[in-house]
Amino acid sequence: MKTIWEIDPAHSEIRFKVKHFMVSYVTGHFRKFSATVETEGEDIATAKVRFTADARSISTNNEQRDQHLQSKDFFDAERYPEVIFESERIDVKKENSYRMYGRLTLRGVTKPIVLDVEFGGIMNDDSGNTRAGFSVSGQINRRDFGISFSMISETGGILLSDEVSIQADAEFIKQKELQPA
Repeated sequence: MKTIWEIDPAHSEIRFKVKHFMVSYVTGHFRKFSATVETEGEDIATAKVRFTADARSISTNNEQRDQHLQSKDFFDAERYPEVIFESERIDVKKENSYRMYGRLTLRGVTKPIVLDVEFGGIMNDDSGNTRAGFSVSGQINRRDFGISFSMISETGGILLSDEVSIQADAEFIKQKELQPA
């Protein structure tokens, strides 16, 4: 039996962080995103994940920086409004710990990535909904996706690291179970 899960955006967050001047981090998140997971029953190891984020909804709590991130120097959000991830397979590492392999599309470039997934469990809420929780983490190299903007400081330091950490805490609500045809 196939089970369809939809992300609950009110109880989920998709974040990233990148080293700034190689001494601290700038963090940000997407305000608009969606995700669907399809599993066999409630078996997480069978999950097929599709995630999209609106690149125009990026937020770092700095409007000027957000506009720069949406520009051609970074996300080129006008031309490529969506960030898309689609899983290809999930391997069990240990109980409630998985490695998810998939393809990330950013700025029109699609590359394979690997994400670590911690399964938080399944429970029923007060409204009778079945919920599942996950924490996801990984890293990408922004240059792999054509984001090569860089600056050198007056003292010769690098402005931004190429490595970007991805972190997500996501809660999904079971939508329906489909019997095989």
